[in-house]
Amino acid sequence: MRIIGRRSAAAVAVLAVAGSTAAAGRVPDPYAAPGPLPVLSAGTLSARYAAVHDEIETAHATAQRTHDGGREQALAGFLSPGRAFLSFDARGSGRAVEVTGDLAHADRVAIVVPGADGRLTNFDSWKWAGGGARSLADQARREAPGTRLAVIAWLGYASPSTLSTGVLTDDGARTAATALRTLVTDVHRLNGRAGMALLCHSYGSVVCGRAGEAGPLPVDEVALFGSPGTTANSARRIFPSARVWAGRSSGDWMRFVPHVRLLGIGFGRDPLSSAFGARRFAAGGGPHSAYLKPGSTPLANLTRIALRREAEVTRG
Repeated sequence: MRIIGRRSAAAVAVLAVAGSTAAAGRVPDPYAAPGPLPVLSAGTLSARYAAVHDEIETAHATAQRTHDGGREQALAGFLSPGRAFLSFDARGSGRAVEVTGDLAHADRVAIVVPGADGRLTNFDSWKWAGGGARSLADQARREAPGTRLAVIAWLGYASPSTLSTGVLTDDGARTAATALRTLVTDVHRLNGRAGMALLCHSYGSVVCGRAGEAGPLPVDEVALFGSPGTTANSARRIFPSARVWAGRSSGDWMRFVPHVRLLGIGFGRDPLSSAFGARRFAAGGGPHSAYLKPGSTPLANLTRIALRREAEVTRG
């Protein structure tokens, strides 16, 4: 017992030294915290967009001053004419919530909830939230011209790294779920006429699952794609009043992930299993990050789900 005690004390000492060394070597974040924003409503939407634009301009100036090349390039893109953001935070890996379309007058609203490795520097790629949301909006214009669809790219949480232990538990998803619920509620208050869809990729499906489990949400369509699970055993448990879909491509490495949950690790039942109760949609044969690739089968089906065109969704 004495030897074990000494070893434990030594381990604690090593961890303490490592922690203090890491803290000492940590560089202060040069980016400022975002300021207060107008409450989201039809009357304040333009002011909200303008305020966030100012926040992005400030962050872009900081990126130039600190020679943060990747961030500078990304934020220059964010400042392009016509782009509209509901919120933005440049600190850390960054957060951004962008709207494509007329949110106040849309008949349908789709919220793209990304998974791990989301960053400001990759936001505009179709593999990630921003570029993927625009791919979906473009597909909707081709498939259903005249339909008033607004698409929200929601990088509104600290997306975990695939190489971190954060992707093994739902700890981060619980916090993110609160923020997602707030967005859904705010959008519904802004435009109560619009039907709403949640399109949840990978770890984002864990976030969506936790958001749904916390209580009723005004959404009528939910798609879980490339999902490791939601921690729930059934679609009805998390979204009892919505139509829930699940899809996974044949080339997605997620198909090898065990669907278990033990001592808080793992995410439980496979959303594609018959026991989960979701409708399966065809997701093609691409890799884990290709569900929103322009011209792809999964993008077409996710667009139809967002538009609530059930009969046109090809089944998996």
